[in-house]
Amino acid sequence: MKIIIAGAGEVGFHLAKLLSYESQDITLIDTNKDSLSYADTHLDIKVLKGDATSIAVLKDARVGNSDLVIGVTSTETTNITLCLLAKQMGCKRTIARISNTEFIHNKDEVKFSELGIDELISPEQLAAEEIQLLLDQSAFNDSYEFEGGALTMVGTTLQRTAPFIGKTVKEAASIFPKLHFVPIAIQRFGTQYTLIPRGDTVFKEGDQAYFVTSEAGVKELYKLTGKTKEEIKDVMILGGSKIGYKTARDLCSNRFRVKLIEKDKNKSFDLADLLPNALIINGDGRNVELLEEEDIEEMDAFIAVTGNSETNIMSCLVAKSRNIKKTIALVENMDYFQLSQSIGIDTLINKKLLAANNIFRHIRKGEVVALTRLNNLNAEILEFIVKRTSEVTGKKIRELDFPRSAVIAGVIRDGEGMIALGDFQIKAGDRVVVCCLPRSIARIEKLFL
Repeated sequence: MKIIIAGAGEVGFHLAKLLSYESQDITLIDTNKDSLSYADTHLDIKVLKGDATSIAVLKDARVGNSDLVIGVTSTETTNITLCLLAKQMGCKRTIARISNTEFIHNKDEVKFSELGIDELISPEQLAAEEIQLLLDQSAFNDSYEFEGGALTMVGTTLQRTAPFIGKTVKEAASIFPKLHFVPIAIQRFGTQYTLIPRGDTVFKEGDQAYFVTSEAGVKELYKLTGKTKEEIKDVMILGGSKIGYKTARDLCSNRFRVKLIEKDKNKSFDLADLLPNALIINGDGRNVELLEEEDIEEMDAFIAVTGNSETNIMSCLVAKSRNIKKTIALVENMDYFQLSQSIGIDTLINKKLLAANNIFRHIRKGEVVALTRLNNLNAEILEFIVKRTSEVTGKKIRELDFPRSAVIAGVIRDGEGMIALGDFQIKAGDRVVVCCLPRSIARIEKLFL
């Protein structure tokens, strides 16, 4: 697959890195010589210095033969212009990163696809949506919804009190036969090894375990994992960045009580005008005395989304020491994900990873409508639409030649999420959610072509 990425910043470099692992034909375009030089020496890709909206540069990149053009520069007008030009010059699909979320909310009215832009993404909006979902599923440290919640993926660290600790998946299923969920991935405590659980896999204390559940199964999962769903109403946000603003706006519209701390005085006044239902505090969120003055102990959740990862982590640790129920920190360094559980922060989020998840489904074969990569785990969850010609159509799950490093997590049929076991027959039009390790992706894609 020939892919052109414009923008060698954080999102562009991360995308190029992930795609280069899969032996895709990648060309990275940027005006910054240093960024391109770093990418050229660290990744197996082509680099091209120049303006991504230059027709001459696009011709040099052979845009007419490209399968996908992704505009992720820091300027949304550049990304939009690039996609318009690329589509006119023969590119098959285009994706533009934007910061103005009005474009996303009104994409059907404006008909961006007719203009030549197939997909619009906003990493900041994706991060705000992720935070909202994490607060809704407060006891879990990772979550993702398929088809508006028909199926939900949740991740949690298993505690000693969980009733199935020490039992195999098969034993747990026999003890709790009416439960509406399936385990899809496990990372053992203290390791980087990702395991797709089978019937003989044993649940152990400290496992980071991921489950897919139907709407009816979320409450059951709370009981089974030994977690309790905490009601979250009072939220403190550190940082008036785009993510901070969007998160505060969304939370206020959902009747949360929000306090937002912003260091810059002028920005604080602007935020106060934009967010009349939130309390905006002008101050340095690293100041513990300020946090105490603003009653941090009374907060249900603390969200740190400044532009500094270390500030976000340290302030979340301060919040955690005050027994805050839920702490979420925005980080830019992917290596920090390995530390989140050991240092005590509930959840780390990363714009690059969220944007990459959203874009990756356009690279996968078969009709993939959703994709997410599990935080710090070497696994993907994909949602396929089953075609009449797909190899899985009309077959029971037990009859499929499914690799051991993959598992069907659930099926959405006519808007209803179902946990599908061995006797379940897949039909055309079904949306099948699959969790798999990288080595089995190619085999899984063939089943759904």
